[in-house]
Amino acid sequence: MKKNSVCLYLITVPLLLLHLGTISAQQKTNPDSIRKKMQWFADAKLGIFIHWGIYSVNGIDESWSFHNKKISYENYMKQLKGFTASKYNPQAWADLIKESGAGYAVITTKHHDGVALWPTKQHHYNVMDNTPAKRDVLKPFYKALDKDGIRRGAYFSLIDWSYPDYPGFLKDSSRYKVSDDPRRWEKFQHFFQAQIAEVNQLYRPDLWWFDGDWEHSPEEWQAKKVREEILNVNPLAIINGRLQGYGDYETPEQNFPVSRPKFNWWELCMTTNNNWGYHPDDTNYKTPFEVISIFVDVVSNGGNLLLDIGPKEDGTIPPEQVHILRELGKWNKKNGEAIFGKVPGLPQGHFYGPTTLSKDSTILYLFLPGQTTGNIMVKGLVSTIKDIQVLGTTVHLKPKIVGKISWSAVPGLVFINVPQKYKDPYITVLKLNLDKPVQLYGGHGGLN
Repeated sequence: MKKNSVCLYLITVPLLLLHLGTISAQQKTNPDSIRKKMQWFADAKLGIFIHWGIYSVNGIDESWSFHNKKISYENYMKQLKGFTASKYNPQAWADLIKESGAGYAVITTKHHDGVALWPTKQHHYNVMDNTPAKRDVLKPFYKALDKDGIRRGAYFSLIDWSYPDYPGFLKDSSRYKVSDDPRRWEKFQHFFQAQIAEVNQLYRPDLWWFDGDWEHSPEEWQAKKVREEILNVNPLAIINGRLQGYGDYETPEQNFPVSRPKFNWWELCMTTNNNWGYHPDDTNYKTPFEVISIFVDVVSNGGNLLLDIGPKEDGTIPPEQVHILRELGKWNKKNGEAIFGKVPGLPQGHFYGPTTLSKDSTILYLFLPGQTTGNIMVKGLVSTIKDIQVLGTTVHLKPKIVGKISWSAVPGLVFINVPQKYKDPYITVLKLNLDKPVQLYGGHGGLN
């Protein structure tokens, strides 16, 4: 028989980064210019989102409840009188976040309702001057994050439906049009730029998470200036993609993207139940298995997961959310080697499940979702497997190669038998040590 010609391709870290896609046509930032500062973000994989504000008093939709006229604006703002933060323990928050395995945390410094969690000097609503909390709740939280080695993140709403010089208010009404009263809009521009400067100078966030950009153009938001002013104070600050082309990474919300986002870096933000803030009526919590499954899928596709919690007005975190974060933390403690600091794994078709790789591509991690045990299969693996370990244990397994023809360079199928007794309660991870950076067969088989 004539020996076949085969098609091989070598997966290396540069190829994987290229595979993440080219930068969006709307994004003004050159990815090569920010690659160094983005490294901690790329390695972190997991962040915790915190939606906390006066909306937790009644347990209703943050800002949107009055904007969409579920409740009157007057009744919404009456919640200011009930925001006490009386049991707020920022160090306990930070410790729980650390326990989850997260490398950064993003807190709502101000949502669309305009109520700031710091004592803003811009003569506008804030929890120190207008609520029984009577204090800056951001400062001790960021201090606690620093103590636990967790990066600081600041959510900031560009929209401010409470500010008298912001055009928007309710879903079917607005105060004015920018084109009709540009001076009034300039007044608002000065206001929100001043608030961003306050947060930037007081807390120096490692990451800025903007929101609300859909209501105006990048020119009206002065997006270029916002980015420049932030980086003038902290050149290493990372900015999310909701700044009309002047951000560093993309932020799909709630729904997992079927195809990988086109930015070089991306992050899925998702709630633990169906709502962002505290909602006692929402008991549809995701199970730890569901959260871990989503997390693994995100990481295997080159992204981060920003998982949200919504504390009560007194500062306590719902027990269901504490449980989710602790179970996620237990799994990360056992299997985190396959997650943190790793890069996306095999292209689709080689393994029916998520995978990751070490940065030098010599270690392949296979994630076995749900009840997967027994024989699993890897296709087209040219590299030789030196060892297989059930991660987090001392158990080592042997592969079986099926269908390898001696005269052909086409690799056989790799079968690995995983006994039921070694199954992780959530997702089992196999660690495959390879003899060289992973090589995969990309041909059509047979005589082609």
